[in-house]
Amino acid sequence: MNTLKITALCLFLLSSMNLLAQEAGKHLFLLSGQSNMARFKHTQLFNPAISKALGEDKVIVVRVAQGGQPISKWYKEWKSSKGEVDPKKGAIYDKLMTETKKAISGQKISTVTFIWMQGEADSKAGNGDVYLKSLKGLQKQLEDDLGRTDINFVIGRLSDSGFFKKGTIPRENSKWAEVQKAQMDFAEQNPRAYWIDTDDFNGEKNELHYIKPEGYEQLGKAYVETALKALKEHSPTTIK
Repeated sequence: MNTLKITALCLFLLSSMNLLAQEAGKHLFLLSGQSNMARFKHTQLFNPAISKALGEDKVIVVRVAQGGQPISKWYKEWKSSKGEVDPKKGAIYDKLMTETKKAISGQKISTVTFIWMQGEADSKAGNGDVYLKSLKGLQKQLEDDLGRTDINFVIGRLSDSGFFKKGTIPRENSKWAEVQKAQMDFAEQNPRAYWIDTDDFNGEKNELHYIKPEGYEQLGKAYVETALKALKEHSPTTIK
């Protein structure tokens, strides 16, 4: 094969590789929820590890979180079992979508993973009876707004904090258990959803917020491992 043909072949292969890289797109991770997500230092405990696994130029991470907020601040069609509505429904979700659209503008996205840490507010308000329906509604809302039905869900399930009084005295808490069950049921009913057991992240006193820094380091490791598991199971050709 002469030099011109070899050069042409090399240029063709390089062009093909670049095209494949462009087609592969980027992995989008959306992190949202209430206080334990707001306290989670994702730039230290999530971004570096997920970027190392997938490639720094292949990852986009968006985090929008606010403590003490019910799921109605994300799910716009939320209603209590009594028909009550939230006048500020979807407020945090809108912020999340605004930040997401900025981050992905002009980018090709190959996968989307939604990482969720929320539920305490709904338990305390006694709205666990509509939590599963709300999660499913939030899933559909994300699918519609992002134009895809292949979104992976990673849920940091409520810890055991609600089952203790003053941190160490066991107590029954059916409202807390109801939200926990809804989160696990959502994962069991959705092949793209996974839940993380967070019971060991809040220390010996079973605190509402996780122990710094160990608890959040454990959370970050679990997020990364579970997100990668989801990608490997559902998008095996898009990761290393």
